[in-house]
Amino acid sequence: MAPKKKNQPPPPQQLKVEEEEEDTPEMEPVDDDDDSSGSSGSSGEEEDDSNSDPQVSDDYDFNDDNDDDDDDSEGEDGGDSEDEFEDQGSSSDDDDDGALNEDDEDIDDSDDDDEEVEILDTDLINNEDAPRSWPKSMMKMKRGVDGNTKLTTTTTATTTPNITDGGKAKSVNEDDYTNDPAAAQWMHADDLSSDDEDEDGTTNRIGRIPLHWYDEFSHIGYDAHGKQVIKSTSSSNNKDLLDQALDADDNALDSKNNKFTVYDALNAKDVTLTPRQIELLRRLQSGAFAHPEFNATPDSIDYFSGVDPMISGLNSNRYLPKANFQPSKYEKLQVRRLLHRLKCGSINMDFLEGKVRDMNDLIQRPDGTKDGDDKPFALWKGDEEDELALRKGPQHMPAPKVPPPGHAYSYNPPLEYLPNEEELAEWREMDPSDRPYGLFIPQKFDNLRSVGAYTHSVQERFERCLDLYLCPRSMKRRLNIDPESLVPQLPKASDLRPFPTTKAIRYVDPTTAEEESDVVPVRCLTVSPDGQFLVSGSEDGVVRLWEVQTGRMLRKWDLSEIGSGGGGDNEKDLDGDDDKDDNNKAKSWPIASVEWNPNRTHHCILAAVGKCAVIISTGTGGMEDSEITDALLSAASSCKEGSGANIAPESRAAKAVTWTSTVNKGKKSTSTSSAALPISAFGIGKSGPVAVLRTNCDVASVKWHRKGDYFVTVSPKAGAAAVLIHQLSKAASQQPFGKSKGGEAQLACFHPHKPFLFVATKEHIRVYHLVKQMMVKRLLSGCRHISSLDVHTSGDHVIVGSLDRRLVWFDLDLANTPYKTLKYHERALRSVGYHPRYPLMASASDDGSIHVFHSMVYSDLMRNPLIVPVKVLRGHSVTKQSLGALSMVFHPTQPWLFSAGADGNIHLFQDI
Repeated sequence: MAPKKKNQPPPPQQLKVEEEEEDTPEMEPVDDDDDSSGSSGSSGEEEDDSNSDPQVSDDYDFNDDNDDDDDDSEGEDGGDSEDEFEDQGSSSDDDDDGALNEDDEDIDDSDDDDEEVEILDTDLINNEDAPRSWPKSMMKMKRGVDGNTKLTTTTTATTTPNITDGGKAKSVNEDDYTNDPAAAQWMHADDLSSDDEDEDGTTNRIGRIPLHWYDEFSHIGYDAHGKQVIKSTSSSNNKDLLDQALDADDNALDSKNNKFTVYDALNAKDVTLTPRQIELLRRLQSGAFAHPEFNATPDSIDYFSGVDPMISGLNSNRYLPKANFQPSKYEKLQVRRLLHRLKCGSINMDFLEGKVRDMNDLIQRPDGTKDGDDKPFALWKGDEEDELALRKGPQHMPAPKVPPPGHAYSYNPPLEYLPNEEELAEWREMDPSDRPYGLFIPQKFDNLRSVGAYTHSVQERFERCLDLYLCPRSMKRRLNIDPESLVPQLPKASDLRPFPTTKAIRYVDPTTAEEESDVVPVRCLTVSPDGQFLVSGSEDGVVRLWEVQTGRMLRKWDLSEIGSGGGGDNEKDLDGDDDKDDNNKAKSWPIASVEWNPNRTHHCILAAVGKCAVIISTGTGGMEDSEITDALLSAASSCKEGSGANIAPESRAAKAVTWTSTVNKGKKSTSTSSAALPISAFGIGKSGPVAVLRTNCDVASVKWHRKGDYFVTVSPKAGAAAVLIHQLSKAASQQPFGKSKGGEAQLACFHPHKPFLFVATKEHIRVYHLVKQMMVKRLLSGCRHISSLDVHTSGDHVIVGSLDRRLVWFDLDLANTPYKTLKYHERALRSVGYHPRYPLMASASDDGSIHVFHSMVYSDLMRNPLIVPVKVLRGHSVTKQSLGALSMVFHPTQPWLFSAGADGNIHLFQDI
């Protein structure tokens, strides 16, 4: 760059030469013996200051160019020769002084003694003719360790202009000049280190930040110490270019230092150019190299040691192959491809000529930018893999990302991450794969510079590459689905009340509590239609009658002997008096199932024990209900032993079941017996077993029809006679199936409104039309073993519980497959059921819990049932046999639930 004056724009192309000695800038201190005057002050041609333009004195020639081959005299007054600046890279004698004159004065080249001041015009200088190197005499110069320039070969004494001293030139020996430290300081090669130029660190260190960002602040940036660099109050900050140029001319006349002052915009201050900088600018303006030490044409060194540098001697006796003289087919193919791409427009001539390296740089985007433009972008935006997956070509298989390092990998980790000696010894004995951080051991360093190279980096990188190479990977599409949208919007449980929540009453047999015998599991429960009485069947073959409100046991009947084939009723009163001696008791048969007659006027229950189905009169009805019940049981109580009652002898049912009355058998009871008297004060007759239905196999389940006259019994091992339908009012039975289909029947129940019979095997449920005597539908449960079955009061929905923890809901109007399959229990389900009045459903499991669901069934066929789990009831413990809650039943009129378990407890849960 050319020197520019203070508060001025870049200077013009001409450099004015000044004669005044007082305008010469102060030089660096040098020895007194080496001081000499410039030639301009002693020139033969002296011009008046008023008639000539300001000229630059030859003081600015700092004796770097005194290596010419001419031997000039030291004692001549005109010490400056016309070849003064020739050694500095000038192309002719016209640019020896390096000064430019605006008036284009003539130059006298013939006068060697009294040389006129040379005035050069920039238009007349041909920079191409200027040599780009210093003469060979300068090529022999070398700088020592101390920074002084020394001549190695030539020590020619020349008359060299030096610093102006009174307008006279003083000749200086070249040896003295080359050892001049000041001259070496001015002309040696620049040290581009910013730290050397700013040793104190007070200059601006903002880098490439735009300066206009600081226009509204009082500082221009920050130095190396973090302090603000305050803007100077010079005129360059507040004036325009015209005012700065006028001020520069005024300052040039007033002060000799301001003439070579420039404005440093980075540090916001005025800087005065040093003589060395002015000389470098002058050499650059004249077209020469800035530093005279630079050698553009060094002597070539022949590094080839052979005889002939072109032929090495290898294969020199062989003829050149024919392919060297024929056009290359590969180049022909490349040219053809380039022409094709040029025709198609994928490339252009700029790409072929090398002006554009990538055609993507020329593609314009919609926003007006190019692909090659550097724009800020998110470094971790996360969609790089998606972009690679959408591109053409083979499918991109991204490698799994390495987990980010934690606190233990820091060079200064917390103390809890640093292992002690015991932990280190334990880690060394462990396999590297079992260590907390693998091969890495956390260490603490004072600073980041103290951290050495990681010794296991290559090994870990190799193992990762080996894993990526050997382990197969598969692409899985990521679904951008909100997980909350997959969860159905269910109402709150508090909005779905009432439902049972709290355990209120526990039913305990006082006789069993006094005896402190072993725990007897309770296997089945049933409730009277009015909800006043509860009946339970236990493992010891005893049927107990409870009062719901008080929890008091009213009656209990021992049916174990009836199940084994005995004929007595074996009743027990509240005092626990046994009708027979305990030693004479036969094998105890459990109560498999017990059901209360759903008709309110029929006060009788049906119990399954062993191979028998026993009809028991409860004696809980009033006067009218007792008469109706006695009329209903009259046919069954009048059956003789061994007779088929009203069963046709030739029918299939005659071989499968027999009716036997138990009214006149066993111990003769008096009219005052508490066990024989009815519970109700208005009752008529007696309470206890009335009739027994004996089958060929064990009875597993009994169910009443909705009207209370028909009931069905199921004996899984009976084959075709597994399902039998009985009529209590006529003491008649019938076998609906001639042969067994689909496996053993496990359960059976009637449709609440239609003449349908549901028969459940281990895996399927068949629906039969009793009038048409045909199968209507087969439901596929998907379960391995069905354990319980119940039909909704509407008749359109069925729930099934299985031993493989499934609760299956069927909608008969939709399909024969489950509408919902729920898996809330941890173990097998033992009992499921609907509430007859409220939209509630419950399931009892061997895990000891009972799950209550809100199950709303809508009359609108377009709306699906709403199933919401609302409560988990826990009141039973799991026994050693892994049995929990064995039975549950809802209260007919209240949102209450009765549960019985293998622990022998019976609980009532209410909505408190």
